[in-house]
Amino acid sequence: MIKIGITGQAGFIGTHLFNTLSLHPDKYIRIPFRDEFFQSEEALDAFVKQCDVIVHLAAMNRHNDHNVLYKTNIELVQKLIDSMERTESKPYVIMSSSLQEEQDNLYGLSKREGRELFNQWADRTDAKFTGLIIPNVFGPFGVPFYNSVISTFSYQICNKQEPKLEVDNELKLIYVGDLVKVVLDLFPADYAEKNTDYADKENTENTEDTKNTEGTEDTEGTDDTESTEGTEVTEGWSPPKVLEVQYKAKYKVSELLDKLQGYYDTYVVNGIFPALTDWFEVCLFNTFRSYLPKEHFPVKYHKHSDQRGIYVETMKFNSRGQVSFSTTLPGITRGDHFHTRKIERFAVIKGKASIKLRKYGMDESIEYILDGEEPAYVDMPIWFTHNITNLGDTELLTMFWINEFYEPNNPDTYYEPV
Repeated sequence: MIKIGITGQAGFIGTHLFNTLSLHPDKYIRIPFRDEFFQSEEALDAFVKQCDVIVHLAAMNRHNDHNVLYKTNIELVQKLIDSMERTESKPYVIMSSSLQEEQDNLYGLSKREGRELFNQWADRTDAKFTGLIIPNVFGPFGVPFYNSVISTFSYQICNKQEPKLEVDNELKLIYVGDLVKVVLDLFPADYAEKNTDYADKENTENTEDTKNTEGTEDTEGTDDTESTEGTEVTEGWSPPKVLEVQYKAKYKVSELLDKLQGYYDTYVVNGIFPALTDWFEVCLFNTFRSYLPKEHFPVKYHKHSDQRGIYVETMKFNSRGQVSFSTTLPGITRGDHFHTRKIERFAVIKGKASIKLRKYGMDESIEYILDGEEPAYVDMPIWFTHNITNLGDTELLTMFWINEFYEPNNPDTYYEPV
């Protein structure tokens, strides 16, 4: 079991990493972090002493005064180093940096100098450190106008605002889930057992997510790195001091805007799933639809009626996948699970149903009531646990579409009550 702490835990990348760790309780123990810890030596020391691994994501990305941004980012690094030296702790530290290290700005300088401070600490104490140089990170739940231009455009398009193309740069991109995999692949599964001479054995129970404030960066991650999963740790094991994470896709800003506007026309206006031809398209589409307002659903179908009965076109897609149906007896609930990559549609054809959704790690739930008298559908966002309950006195008939075949060895289905 590896005890992992994440500075900037509540930020965009930190939240995805923290939540992904929770899916593997047999491998990882999450040590909760709050930004207030940086203001208290006692709290920061208690956090540091518990960790086998610290992923340092906390940073200031934007500020009107770039000197404040530079000073803040350096101070966060120095406070963490001071704490590790006070407690004589030597966790494996992984720091997120970005391609902006090579640019002539104070943000890039703060990341480069912060990485060098960690390098000096690691050399001084014979500790392990890796600095990640990562491209532009995108994914669901990023903050518009802050984390990524993809977040900004998706939010604007989904909320019927007019996106503005300021500079048509070419962006090197990585999906946040792929970046998380890079981080987890950096240390072997048995790292903790070989590195416990400094660790505090107490107070390391796996606690739930705690709310944090200041976040992570706009420019992070990819996945083309050497996997260390299952590697045997030896005395001489030495992770890379710097790892330039490879981007997964490269697009101009205008090309991304065209794709996102295409999703709106195809999916939001016409209810058709776009052609999800590769992993990047799936990631981009999942990111786009995470910004749809909850009022978009349920979407009612057009029902054709004549003397023979009714006819309803339920699902259209320019993609692969599978369609299935279920019957549900009165009072019965199905589901109570979520997916991290799969795209899924529930279409109520006959009967009355309650469809409930709740974002993983949050308390607030959303409920939609659907009635087969007016057939309608609701699509399930990733990282939202969901269920469907038969509210009627007769059998409920529901059709489902999902964008990939079910694979028993890789089901991407995690059980969690709504």
